[in-house]
Amino acid sequence: MLAGLPLGTVKAICSRAGVFRDNPAHRALFSLPPIRESSQTLPAVPELPPKERVTGDAELDAVLWLQAVINTGDAALIDKAMEAATRIKTPLKTLEDRYAAFLQATNPGNPFAGLATVGFGDLKGLAKKAIERNCRQNEARARFGDALFDPTPAELFCTETLAGLERSGALHDFDCNQVATRFKDRPELMPQTLADCLHELRFWSDLYRLREAVCRHGGDPPPEATARDWFVFGMLAEIRPRTKVESVAVLRFMGEENRMGAREADAILMNLVGGA
Repeated sequence: MLAGLPLGTVKAICSRAGVFRDNPAHRALFSLPPIRESSQTLPAVPELPPKERVTGDAELDAVLWLQAVINTGDAALIDKAMEAATRIKTPLKTLEDRYAAFLQATNPGNPFAGLATVGFGDLKGLAKKAIERNCRQNEARARFGDALFDPTPAELFCTETLAGLERSGALHDFDCNQVATRFKDRPELMPQTLADCLHELRFWSDLYRLREAVCRHGGDPPPEATARDWFVFGMLAEIRPRTKVESVAVLRFMGEENRMGAREADAILMNLVGGA
């Protein structure tokens, strides 16, 4: 009983008021543009990279060339590269050691010279990453065209909402309480459910990954958007789960996005356990 009313009645009243419903206005703002068919000419199939004498070791130079072919991201060229790799008889781990020795010899005194050999022989792993990056690049073009790095409506909302707030501390972060106050003053664009929170958090992750695929160092959002991301992540500890399915979705998200170690994680887990 709550305020003299049965719990079921309270839930029904809250449901009619929209308390337990997803917020469509919020979902619309924090969504990527739809994939559009482009009338532009599709990117040309990349040419094979030229073979170069890099180390003077024929086998090492062959592997470096195969890596360059794989990094084109073109599936057909990658298939050819992987087939060619089968003709290299020396174990790739042995070639990795030889490459490390070459780098150390040509960069004496540099303790970081050997870092370039990490994953040197993992051509399958490199191919998987290259294909995934190429797919994200194609998706970025299909969704944004030439406007991938233009501020999105969601980013503009964040910068406008937090306008005037000072940043402080070693990381130049905004004050969490001030951030929460500003965003909660815009209730029409607040997440109302855990599903809303996950929808927005995935939006920020997907936006970053699309931009990062096109420009390795150009995917970082404005600080106001980062503040919004962490604010919404904190809401996972405040909004009660409607179902066990919703609780499991939050747990999966935290695992997939490596956020189990975040400072908010304990409070989020307690919320899921207490509300499921």
